[in-house]
Amino acid sequence: MISFALRLAVSGGRQAVARLLIITAATAIGVGLLLSTLAAVNAVGATNDRTLWANSGAKSRTESANVDPLWWRDRTPEYYDGHELLLVEVAATGPTSPVPPGLSKLPAAGEFYASPALAELLRERPADQLADRFPGHLAGEIGKAALASPDSLVMVSGQDPATLAARSGARQVTTIATTLPPTCDADCPGTGVRGDAMTLILSVVAGALLFPVVIFIGTATRLSAATREQRYAAMRLVGATPRQITVIAAAESTVAAVAGTVLGFGVHLLLRPLVATVPFTGDRFFVDDLTLTLPQGLAVLVGVPVAAAVAARLALRRVTVSPLGVSRRTTPRPPSAWRAAPLAAGLAELAWFVGRRPHTTGGQTAAYLTGFLVIMAGLVIAGPWLTMSVARLVAARTSRPATLIAVRRLADDPRTGFRAVAGLILALFVTTATVAVIGTIDTNRGALGGDAQTRVAVEHGALPGDPVMADALPDGFLAELRSVPGFRALAVAHANPDGLAHDPTAPPDWPEASLVSCADLALAPVIGHCAPGAAVAAVEPFGFLSLTSQAAREWPAAPITAEAADRLPVLSLYVTTDGTTAAKERVRTLLSRTFPEQHARMVQDFGSSQQKTLAGWRQLADVVLLTTLPIAGCSLAVSVVAGLSDRRRPFAMLRLTGAPLRMLRVVIAMESALPLLLVSAVAIGTGFGAAAMFLKSQMDYDLVSPGWVYFGLVLFGLVASLGIIASTLPLLKRITGPEAARNG
Repeated sequence: MISFALRLAVSGGRQAVARLLIITAATAIGVGLLLSTLAAVNAVGATNDRTLWANSGAKSRTESANVDPLWWRDRTPEYYDGHELLLVEVAATGPTSPVPPGLSKLPAAGEFYASPALAELLRERPADQLADRFPGHLAGEIGKAALASPDSLVMVSGQDPATLAARSGARQVTTIATTLPPTCDADCPGTGVRGDAMTLILSVVAGALLFPVVIFIGTATRLSAATREQRYAAMRLVGATPRQITVIAAAESTVAAVAGTVLGFGVHLLLRPLVATVPFTGDRFFVDDLTLTLPQGLAVLVGVPVAAAVAARLALRRVTVSPLGVSRRTTPRPPSAWRAAPLAAGLAELAWFVGRRPHTTGGQTAAYLTGFLVIMAGLVIAGPWLTMSVARLVAARTSRPATLIAVRRLADDPRTGFRAVAGLILALFVTTATVAVIGTIDTNRGALGGDAQTRVAVEHGALPGDPVMADALPDGFLAELRSVPGFRALAVAHANPDGLAHDPTAPPDWPEASLVSCADLALAPVIGHCAPGAAVAAVEPFGFLSLTSQAAREWPAAPITAEAADRLPVLSLYVTTDGTTAAKERVRTLLSRTFPEQHARMVQDFGSSQQKTLAGWRQLADVVLLTTLPIAGCSLAVSVVAGLSDRRRPFAMLRLTGAPLRMLRVVIAMESALPLLLVSAVAIGTGFGAAAMFLKSQMDYDLVSPGWVYFGLVLFGLVASLGIIASTLPLLKRITGPEAARNG
């Protein structure tokens, strides 16, 4: 029976072969995207595993190896131009001291190993911007075994054991970490990315990408369905059983799905270099990390053809009812307005939590995730009803024959019109909500952290509550700092041991305010200003670390003279520049070299990892949008062809009775474009609405409109989809000739 089904599948000539090729291509695209997503999930795990060695200095680790200890000190956080550097200082105490991965041996004192990306950066950038921070010379490059990404900036620096042992934060280790320590605070720089979160995100992406492809396969299976249904019904009349018809109907799609699945593995291999460049986790992947496990490969190899067989069975299920099932076609019952209830319920749930945000993480997850899932289900459920409602509305307000024919057919069978774009509505909703949320967070937290005024500054020294940076500034330091090209001003924050101008409303454990001379504040107004007549201001503990300008802030006066304040220990320095990368990094390098026990910070550093992750998610959203819209357009194109094939005789009769070909083309275009544009508008509007309610509830942010890239991609995708639909219209002339009316 299967061999007969395969011969029957290609007996329809070029049309049957074209149908098989379409199903094969759709399956190959879907399998390639699915495998790429699975490989990306595996790559996240692989990159996390390769960063575990950096946690060797964590205090919570247990040591048991009988080897010479290795002195270990993390110098994180360190940054260059918004990119985080992982710096580890080591010193061997004997020949058996453990060696981190990626190194052939431990660096000697005065040597360091750098990752290829950092080594290139050290060669390309002037020494006073980066290399001068790291005394010693480059002894070699760190191998892939210690790097999360080709872009990772990592350095392992060799030190003298006695010198390193005297530095704060140094500890002895006897093993290199291969697992995540039991507890991780600031001493765990190698925690990687949230694997569970990335798995969830990539799973959502897989669904957003694959759902349109599955619908594409189902639509292609329905191509020339009317002709095949008549053939199958005739076979039932001559004695074929429903089981035999099911096998025949499924065989065609199954053989195409098998071929498409095999080709999908090839598509995945072709996509690997491209997928590796997408910064899902904030950085690129190594291409070799995008691998599949054997169970994953077998599951796809077997599962996709089985799913295709089931889809074919469902798509052509009418002919197995009875031999006369094809002739007993009636207009389906119209969808009711109750289909919009789940969509309204999901939006209402998100609206209810505005101003009522749950206090626990679990409660927030339950509240917001449930709302989004209900909205997604509601969009699919409400789609046919929305299509029917708009079609009836247009029908009541038009007198043009072409438009009337198109919308009447949509009103009679809205499920068929909506089915081809059902995947698009989810993809657009997910993408719009994601872009809106990420874009709003980006705007409120500042592009790369901070606003235009704070991004010109470099802050260096002790954090509030930490020991002082220095009792006094070294001789010649101020002259060297002021000679840096691009230097603008310096504000020195001094300790406040007597608690002058203490804020009585501050928490009991809140650090005392820093004392800053009003002369310094006048030169660096981004920090704030003094009260009239004051000589010294009391700047709150985190006043220097604000992401937004404090120029309008008036700090309380401290009852101390500027000369007396200058004699107090120095807590931190705040240097403003002309805003160029060269000036800021030269200042950072000078500060790091002069005060190596503290870290120089810029506001763009604070959100560096978060911003990289957000940028990766934005790119991910763009990929979803750019991929799903053309796939939806292809589904519509196949749907148009299927509709033309099934209705070739009625259209041929209309042409014989005088209906112009142009009018019939308008009918087909209207039937296809109306659901596409309708669901796109609904999905985009719902995505913005859901994002606005989530942002207001969770973060008290007002929605910010996405940038031109998002709207440009939407416009491009819609134009491409409409163009694909238009490309099918020339078929109308060929398949509706007089011979179709005679032999249809």
